[in-house]
Amino acid sequence: MRDDNGGLPGTKIFVKNNDVGRAMRKLKKVMQNEKVFQTIREKEFFEKPSIKRKRARANAVKRWQKYLSSKDK
Repeated sequence: MRDDNGGLPGTKIFVKNNDVGRAMRKLKKVMQNEKVFQTIREKEFFEKPSIKRKRARANAVKRWQKYLSSKDK
């Protein structure tokens, strides 16, 4: 699959003034926002479906408690 410019689709970070360090930091930030690292970590090992459901339920409880605490203020 190619994008409009004929290249492969994906995220592009341009290096300006040979500042590779800044470009790497920007790339890491973009990848974190796109949750690339999180999905890699999740897919590193097999997780049983029962454990997945348990983790999802715990996250839902956390979100609900956070919502309730922000609602009180």
